[in-house]
Amino acid sequence: MTDAMDPITLEVLRHALAAVAEEMNANLVRSAYSPNIKERRDCSSAVFDAAGAVVAQAESIPVHLGAMPFSVAAALHSASDLRPGDIVILNDPYAGGAHLPDVTFVAPVFVEGRLLALVANRAHHADVGGKAPGSLAGDATEITQEGLRIPPVRLWREGILDRDLLELILANVRTPEERLGDLRAQRAACVTGEERLRELVRRHGSSLLARGMAAVMDYAERRMRAAIASLPQGRAAYKDVLDGDGISDRPIRVAVEVETRGETLRVDWSGSSPQVAGPVNAVYAVTASATYYAARVLTDPGIPPNAGCYRPIEIIAPRGSVVNAVFPAAVVGGNLETSQRMVDVILGAFSQIAPERTIAACQGTMNNVAIGGIDPRSVRPYTLYETIGGGFGARPARDGVDGVHSHMTNTLNTPVESLELAYPLRVERYELIAGTGGRGRFRGGLGIRRDLTAVDHAATVSLLTDRRRSHPYGLAGGEPGSCGQNVLIRHGQESLLPAKGTFSVAAGETVSVRTPGGGGYGDPAKRDPAQVERDRREGRL
Repeated sequence: MTDAMDPITLEVLRHALAAVAEEMNANLVRSAYSPNIKERRDCSSAVFDAAGAVVAQAESIPVHLGAMPFSVAAALHSASDLRPGDIVILNDPYAGGAHLPDVTFVAPVFVEGRLLALVANRAHHADVGGKAPGSLAGDATEITQEGLRIPPVRLWREGILDRDLLELILANVRTPEERLGDLRAQRAACVTGEERLRELVRRHGSSLLARGMAAVMDYAERRMRAAIASLPQGRAAYKDVLDGDGISDRPIRVAVEVETRGETLRVDWSGSSPQVAGPVNAVYAVTASATYYAARVLTDPGIPPNAGCYRPIEIIAPRGSVVNAVFPAAVVGGNLETSQRMVDVILGAFSQIAPERTIAACQGTMNNVAIGGIDPRSVRPYTLYETIGGGFGARPARDGVDGVHSHMTNTLNTPVESLELAYPLRVERYELIAGTGGRGRFRGGLGIRRDLTAVDHAATVSLLTDRRRSHPYGLAGGEPGSCGQNVLIRHGQESLLPAKGTFSVAAGETVSVRTPGGGGYGDPAKRDPAQVERDRREGRL
């Protein structure tokens, strides 16, 4: 623990550091080239101390933020002699990353010749090569099929761009101009972070700022320990499944045992399946991210999300399992789908310990869609990547929310106008699906239907979705939410598509993604009749 800091100075510094991260992320969004970042905001930013401990973060994408410290640690290990103007790039899940489309930048901040801090950001790139457009092959069996792996290397060295390395990266992706624009936006975000931290040094001094970083982490630790201690003490287990891995339809077990012990929380994933052939394996950084997220929502989301907040949490995840995969396992869906199921099972376990703090299952999937081909308007390659919202789980005293992203993803949708302007695709339908939310005293949120048509060209489509066979669970007598469906519409005829896979569509064919609803909470017979009538009137039933 650091020496005590007066509470006013502590609050000033912790909010100032959080503001640095927020401004970095805002500039990344404003500067980005791809709709995936500038419209969906699939990016995150954070500030770290000189040792690589996260101090403050923008409240953006949970699955990015809990995993980003592993990227910073890898950058420090690989480039231990960082200098002013350096920027390390990486995306390798086996060297600090999470999955290949998430590209991380790490930059040091020096003051008077000494390393004061680091700034980092992570952005999901719509394509980083691999066997399928969007780097989202639902049938990949090893990471080499998923795209270009970038270990921690310096893309800028003392402010000078390594053009050879940049050309190597751009030569291995389908949309190099878009990637270049997004990489430049990530660098701009790093520069923003460096400038704002130096402004804080000019205002407060480097010594006070360094002390403040340590104090903010200690403060978060104290609050997290107190929050855990306030929970009922005990142990509980829960398990659920993923609907296959894209290679086999065999359910994949995701199981957890949680234990509150005084001021600490133990989360044990030992009951989960061994790593599988398909791309739903998660590396340890993703498992840690899901665990940290769930711990925050179950205790006090107002606790500053930093390294101190996570100190009281012990994670056990056996190597070689679906929650701690080892090379060369395919992992693109671990970050996307398995992370969601991890949150489901932690909340399911805590429904036995602290039911008043938990909610029914949300849709439990990000409904990942990647479409790529040659744009007939420009005769150049394009790649669309997006996730689609669904039903939010009902809460102990409130209905679930209709048609939103939940838990480990916090992105927006791609606006129809932006999508149709950028890509040779047409959005035929975009609507809530009546009756998909689980019934209960409080109703689960509704799923979404989004239909995308390839206009005047053939395209390759990859789907990485879940909850197509396993329902989002209800709690306290509430009914489960509806499963999702993936459908191909060809000449007006519908046929089911698999939950995970890569396939071709002809010009004029439509892919319809219909997402799950959230689980219900409480006995449906106890729902307020006025609410039932409102549901009927508003078309939710």
